[in-house]
Amino acid sequence: MKARTATAVLLPALLSVTVGCGSTNTPASGKGPDPKGSASAPGKSASAGTSGAAGAAGSSGTGGAGETGATAGTGGPRRGSSRLERAALEQGDLAGYQISANGKNPNAPDGQPQADRKACQPLADIMGDKPDPAARETVNRGVGSQKQLGLAVSASVSSYAESDAKALIARLKDAVAACATGFTATVEKQTGTYREVKAADYKTGGDESVSWTTTAAAEGVTAQVHLVVVRQGDTVVRLMALNVTGGRQTPQVPHEVADKQLQKVRAAR
Repeated sequence: MKARTATAVLLPALLSVTVGCGSTNTPASGKGPDPKGSASAPGKSASAGTSGAAGAAGSSGTGGAGETGATAGTGGPRRGSSRLERAALEQGDLAGYQISANGKNPNAPDGQPQADRKACQPLADIMGDKPDPAARETVNRGVGSQKQLGLAVSASVSSYAESDAKALIARLKDAVAACATGFTATVEKQTGTYREVKAADYKTGGDESVSWTTTAAAEGVTAQVHLVVVRQGDTVVRLMALNVTGGRQTPQVPHEVADKQLQKVRAAR
């Protein structure tokens, strides 16, 4: 629990406790994790537990008309869902993974972390409730591996003006290069440090992408984190992976998770 609590401080956008454990238990038939999404838009927010809110991988928000989440147990968004809800991963999309949008980890602070170095702010933002302040709407999911014990992935899709989406990828590439020695980020008076920021070679689809690894530390606990951010038109996919058991093995976003997420983004357009 200490590792998971510290992880919530380190990565506010990362996973509910249930999915974060990477449980190997298969949900009973018809009783999969609640697939309702957290659709957050600027100026619209709600705490965990609010009806139709709270995604497993980030802070929550109340969607407007037509932004309702999926019907529980159906494995897919119901008719009238927003494009991002249709693009988000759902339970049943990936064999060997448990996908959830249950309430946000109660230990996780809300909002966007503030970096101690301006050049590193894009990297701090990506750890927050949405990839950066220009996001119009964000839908979050938590993905727990049933194949690799402890592997947890936060998956989100965000809508942008296409020019803003392109600018985000460019800023992230610059920040990875500028912040190799690390930075500190604070959200709701809770602080974490990110050391050894290194560009990672990660092949994926989409129009353009950026990937890096870092070592996060807070409350005496450290965790290796792998991040992948992909732009597909005006949509940005953010994927963050770590081992919540605290193992020393460097985690990696599974390619099958990234590929499926991008497939759904393209299909929802």
